[in-house]
Amino acid sequence: MSRDIARAAAQWLALLESGAATERDHANLQQWRDSHPQHEQTWQKAQSLRQRFSDVPHALAMASLDRPQPGRRAILKRALGVAVLVPTVLLIGRQLPIQTWRADLHTATGERKRLPLADGSSLQLNTATAVDIDWAQRRITLVEGELALTVPGAAPMSVRTRYGELSVSQADVCVRQLASGCRVSVREGTVQVRDMNGQLTTLQSGQQASLTASGLGAWVPFDRLQLDWRDGVLTAQNQALGDFLRELERYRPGVLRWDPRLEALRVTGSFRLDDTDRILSLLASTLGLQVQARTRYWVTLSPRSTAV
Repeated sequence: MSRDIARAAAQWLALLESGAATERDHANLQQWRDSHPQHEQTWQKAQSLRQRFSDVPHALAMASLDRPQPGRRAILKRALGVAVLVPTVLLIGRQLPIQTWRADLHTATGERKRLPLADGSSLQLNTATAVDIDWAQRRITLVEGELALTVPGAAPMSVRTRYGELSVSQADVCVRQLASGCRVSVREGTVQVRDMNGQLTTLQSGQQASLTASGLGAWVPFDRLQLDWRDGVLTAQNQALGDFLRELERYRPGVLRWDPRLEALRVTGSFRLDDTDRILSLLASTLGLQVQARTRYWVTLSPRSTAV
């Protein structure tokens, strides 16, 4: 979920807790909640978190009334502020881990960035990616998501992940952080991989392996079309539609659902990632699908003859 949605929910919560919200504010809040399914989901989480702290202001207020003392009003005011702030911080922290929104560089869902480096190297960030960069140590830390790094010179640059570290020189590599490990794909050159146990392994051009807490798995050859995202393209060669849609989800904010009967349909083609609505339209026209959109952010696919 976008950090903007989390922040907006936090701001709405703070406004309501302040007691200064007008009828127009309440109407605008309801409109915001109705405009996107993630808005409503995030608001419900905000309310749930706020409820956990509902007794704190009351207890502090009673203590203040029972024992009025100089400075007590200021203390109470600060305490009430903390009581509102804590669930807000928890909300943002749950939706976007602190390491992500504090990262040096990051991309939103569907966004991609290319960063040329001073030594001639090139760093690309895929959708929903966050990295920290230590220029002095020539180290990039992949916090979340997927990056591609090209280092044409001999001076190595390292990529640190949760599961180990890569040394990249005169090579081109792509690293994607998954739920249980990292997928390392070497396009050109050789890349040294050191796992969490200190074991060092070298991957060659055209090889791909999974780096997990248990170490680096056996390498396999990979389809270089997997990395076409670097050119803003999502490519499929006789791919199962279900797998294609799961990949497309990474680039599209909101909810994308599909009838299970569509899983086994096959997709072939190259699709521009800068317009995911058009991708869905193309799929609908070529595969005989029905696209139902409650909003742009809530889309369901089904066989054309079936209404969902």
